[in-house]
Amino acid sequence: MQLNHTIVWCRDNHAAARFAAEILGLPAPTSFGPFQVVDVANGVSLDYHSVDREVESQHYAFLISEEEFDEIFGRIVERGLDHWADPGLSRAGQINHNDGGRGVYFKDPDGHLLEVLTRPYGSG
Repeated sequence: MQLNHTIVWCRDNHAAARFAAEILGLPAPTSFGPFQVVDVANGVSLDYHSVDREVESQHYAFLISEEEFDEIFGRIVERGLDHWADPGLSRAGQINHNDGGRGVYFKDPDGHLLEVLTRPYGSG
């Protein structure tokens, strides 16, 4: 069994999908019905769908390489985005070194908590 896609609820699917693709260094989103689709490397897509209501924050974590971390973290810093070393958002402006890797949390325009990490939890 494999995860194929997940719907990411947002206020503006074009802006939210473009943000994710740009920050994560992924290809530009494509359109499919009411969705803006961001494809990730393992065949899963994030299907952004606009809604006319408040969006409840969700968490999306991406396992990436050390090189990708440098690139993504550089874009986070370049854009002046708030970032944290932990999901409780108590270690502002820091990254973590869990399991011998690196990780960081940051929010997208709708308040979804995105995480990039270089080592799966429990692997160290």
